[in-house]
Amino acid sequence: MTKTDLSEGKAQKSNRLMSVDALRGFDMFFITGGGTFLVLMEGKTGWPWIDTIASQLVHPKWIGFTFYDFIFPLFLFISGVSIAFSLSRDIKNKVEKKTIYRKAFWRMIILIVLGMIDKNIPFPYFEPSQIRIVSVLGRIGIAGFVTTFLYMNFGWKGLIAWVGGILLAYYAIIFLVPVPGFGAANLTFEGNLVGWIDRNFLPGRLLQKTYDELGLITQFPALCLTVLGALAGNVLRSEKKEFKKIQLMLLAGVLCIGIALLWSLHFPISKRFWTSSFVLLTGGMAFIAMTLFYWIIDVLKFQKWAFFFQVIGLNSLTVYMAVNFINFRYTSERLFGGLYAPAPEEWHEVFQAFGAVVLVWLFLYFLYRNKIFVKI
Repeated sequence: MTKTDLSEGKAQKSNRLMSVDALRGFDMFFITGGGTFLVLMEGKTGWPWIDTIASQLVHPKWIGFTFYDFIFPLFLFISGVSIAFSLSRDIKNKVEKKTIYRKAFWRMIILIVLGMIDKNIPFPYFEPSQIRIVSVLGRIGIAGFVTTFLYMNFGWKGLIAWVGGILLAYYAIIFLVPVPGFGAANLTFEGNLVGWIDRNFLPGRLLQKTYDELGLITQFPALCLTVLGALAGNVLRSEKKEFKKIQLMLLAGVLCIGIALLWSLHFPISKRFWTSSFVLLTGGMAFIAMTLFYWIIDVLKFQKWAFFFQVIGLNSLTVYMAVNFINFRYTSERLFGGLYAPAPEEWHEVFQAFGAVVLVWLFLYFLYRNKIFVKI
């Protein structure tokens, strides 16, 4: 069940890698709209670099890749890192497998329910056909449950084999199974197998009406990112020397990216489609991001800058739900509107969005100072 852990605050400094919390916070900063004010600055400054950054903070419509496409896969990866630490601790404490599975199962169920609430605001209680079943939180829960089972039953070679097998199977299914009216190997928005499966077997509302990027079959390639994260977690928690850990994770990242780029020549990179090449590309990028954060924060001990993200990362579920139920932008306008009133009107939305970021962080800082960390 969800709980507020008041004692964990003291343990976090000694038992947690700051780099993991900081990277999770960096990721949640963008997931919860932290980059919105940059997007809103596009075309207002006359500075090309601002416009370039803004263009990287929106998703492509179908095929293609931007930095923003990396954000959700990175969270799935970090979830896997955390699972490796959590399960290794449970194994060390001789917790029974059935207890571990039960905890992972109920965590999955809670996240699925919270995800449905999040994706159906206001919730259409009297219109079941308008309820969107799948969600970001649901995907995290499913990926976490499957990864827990695989981690408890397979070594690192077995986990790699599962990732490879799932991604190859997904690739084969997309290219070999014909879609009525479109045939096999159709990668268009209208004729792909993923959309056909969602339209025929996924109840409720689909995000893109005839397709849902968080639908049924894309669960399989997506969970591979969490398994890859668990492999990274194994490296980080090992007794290997710091340089060896960095070397292994960088090698994994480069290999994943290399395979992804080659694979993309036939199976294009697409977040909407969760293609195998997309999963490996973002998995490789996540390995490298985790390596850089670990090296800078936990090895070189440059930690002060990371505190901003750590505060966010320690309450990731809280901030994800809070920004959907608390109108921080409205409060920002009420508190700070008088400060930016003299500015050109086109800039008001930028300042309002930036003020919302400040308020969200202060809210999380309040929880941090009071050692309130909500988790499942």
